[in-house]
Formats: sequence, structure tokens, C-alpha cells
Amino acid sequence: MAVKELVKKFIPKPLLSIYHYKLALLGAFLYGFPGKSRNFKIIGVTGTSGKSTTVDFITRILEEAGNKVASISSIRFKIGEKEWENKYKMTMPGRLVIQKFLRQAKNAKCQYVVLEVTSEGIKQFRHKFINFDTAVFTNLGKEHIESHGGFENYRNAKLKLFKATKNVHVINADDENAKYFLNTPAEKNYVFGLKPIEQSHGIVKVIAENILSGEDGVSFQIQGINFQIPLIGEFNIYNALAAVSVAKNYGINLEICAKALNKARAIPGRMEVVAKEPFMVVVDYAHTPEQLEGVYKTLKNLTPTTQRAPRHLTPNLVCVLGSCGGGRDKWKRPVLGQIAEKYCKEIIITNEDPYDEPPMKIIEEIASGIQHPRPKGYPGTQHLILDRKEAIKSAIKLAGPGDVVIITGKGSEPWMCVADGKKIPWDDRKIAKEAL
Repeated sequence: MAVKELVKKFIPKPLLSIYHYKLALLGAFLYGFPGKSRNFKIIGVTGTSGKSTTVDFITRILEEAGNKVASISSIRFKIGEKEWENKYKMTMPGRLVIQKFLRQAKNAKCQYVVLEVTSEGIKQFRHKFINFDTAVFTNLGKEHIESHGGFENYRNAKLKLFKATKNVHVINADDENAKYFLNTPAEKNYVFGLKPIEQSHGIVKVIAENILSGEDGVSFQIQGINFQIPLIGEFNIYNALAAVSVAKNYGINLEICAKALNKARAIPGRMEVVAKEPFMVVVDYAHTPEQLEGVYKTLKNLTPTTQRAPRHLTPNLVCVLGSCGGGRDKWKRPVLGQIAEKYCKEIIITNEDPYDEPPMKIIEEIASGIQHPRPKGYPGTQHLILDRKEAIKSAIKLAGPGDVVIITGKGSEPWMCVADGKKIPWDDRKIAKEAL
């Protein structure tokens, strides 16, 4: 068992909380409490999915408006023109890292800082000693349930960001949990969505209309202004609406928002198209049931814009999946198998960050959610392949013209985490390209 796990097992939770809080205080003290600075506005983005893309979109819009921006996401660190990869395998890095970054952003005279904020980070006080001006809620699904001791605790951890942010709240009105976030007081509230939103006094609404989605991206309108974003998936419209809501709060007009987002490029490992010929190959980070189903639905409903032939009316999906993070959220494993069976012709279940848990056990638990034999209309089979590289190669071999190979779970993560704290250099996208 890793040292980190031993510490968690034998140190009482109250003492662990004190340790995390003191570490947050130490980090802030060492770097001169940069998160308390009035020199820049700090924007926190939380939710189950869409955080990294929303951080990227907000950053792009603020920069298009002429501002100097710093940001942290699970993908990258950015201060002005300088960018570097987030290799911590932590969406929200530790307290010392964040406080050092805020000091660097202040020294670089950034006007805005955009941070991806996680429930685990909040649980460990990584958000403390940071004056958030705006809090953004993307959506909420079942994740980290075992770690938090239930869904309500998970949701309440997210709510702590909003309780700590008194100025501006930006909330996805289409999410069933929106009411909990709307009930948290703020000076200004913005809501966004694709569905009609009830008129509420003092709340600014940002709604997308005339939506089109295809292989080359999504298009929609906000108050008559056209947006054409070259990213696949309706969920990217939600990410865009969140970013536009933030921009509106800071006085940036829709024309600048559209100009910035129309130039957006694929977020590494987020519905990233690795190839379009001889069939489409997509890599995505999806690792919760809601995320996985969203990805499969999107790919099943794509409007083809290329001339690949023969093209099925509805593409067959060949999927590669695992269960993100050994030792956590074990409940979701058979559920992921059920979802894959619902949408995919060929299912390849493989290794994915097992940490100290036997990887074949994880694979078999996912497979337990698949019916034996599979229902009528699903001529394909499921394949249990321990070696992830071989699993990706097998998917490429199984796919034919008009199919879509979808590889989920790791996205652009540069490591695979195995037993005894070891990390193996990894890149699903590179392996897929080599297999092609």
C-alpha cells in the first residue's frame, strides 16, 4: 500500500483536515497571500465535466478583449503567452503549487486568473486564501461518491466555492441541481442553458438558439449573434454559454465572444479527433456514466460532413474503456459496461490507472454489466484485453469504413498510474495514430 494511502488510513479525519488547512495557510503565507490581491479578478470553475473546456473558453474570450490572463486546468498552466503542461495528474494542483502560480500571475501583471476547482480540492482546502470574484457551475453527475461519503456531500463540496464567492455566480440552469447553487446568495446571478428559462428578477439569462451539430463542430446563436465553434458535441455549447456569461459580467460584448470562440481549437483529449480516415478515431476523457453516455450519444448522432463511404445512417461505435482510478467509485464499473453495451457494436475493456488494485478485477467488474449473450441487434462482442496499447490496436483492427473508434478514460493524460505509486508515460492519441 502506498504511503499516501497508509496516512489516510491511520490518521483521523479531523487531524487530516487540520493538516490540509495548515498547508493551505503555509502556501499562502510563503507567497505573500497572492490570492487576496485586488490586482486581478479570480474566476473559479467547478462541476463534474466541462471544466477544462470552460476554463479555456473563458481565457480565450478575456484575451480577445485585450486582457492578460492566467489559468490552470487539468490540461495546462498558462500565464499570458507562456504555457506549460499540467503533469501533476491533478485537476486542481496542491496548495503550494496554486499559491506559487498566483504569485507568478500577480508578478506578470495579469488582470484575470481562471482556475479549475474540484470537490477534492475544496475538501482539502486548496481554495482557501483565494478571493474568488466569480464562481461557475457547469453540471453535476455522480463522481467521487465513495471519497465524499455520498452524492449530497459531493454536491455540498462544490457549493462551498459558491458560499465563498459573494460577487458573481454563473449557473447551468438546465442541470437538475441548479436550484441548490441558485439558493446561495450573490450580488449578481447569471444562468445559461439550451432550454427556456423562467423569468426571475435580478437574474441574467444566456440562452443558445438555432443549434446545429456535426462532425466539424457546433453552431448556434445568442441574441442573434452567430457562434461557430469547431468542437464536436452539444455539451460544448454549454461550456461556451458559461464562458459568455462570465464575459458579459465583465462588460465584454457578444461579438468579441463569438470571434474568440470561433477560433477555438480542440482541447487535448476532450472529444479530440485523432483521425477522420479511413474511419473516425476520437479520444475523450469521459470516465463517469453521464460523461460516457454523452460522448456515445454525440458520436451516434453526428451529421457526416466528409465523403467517407459507405457511411452508415448511424455510425457503429467501437469503444475502448476502463474505469478511471483503481480503488474509487467502484459502483460505476458495471454501469459503464451497461452504457457501452447500449451504444457500441464492439466493446473493448482494458486497463486504466489501476493504482494498487488488481487491474483484471476492475476489467471483470465492468464486463459484469454487459449481458451474456448480448441482446439482438448487437452482433459485436466484448473483449477483455489487459494491455491498453493492445486494446487500442484491436479497436483499430475491428473498425471499418463509416465506423467511429472512441477511446475514453484518459484523454490527454501523460501517465498511467499503477501499483506502488509508479507512473508509466502514456498517450492514447499517440498509440492510436501508431496503430492507424
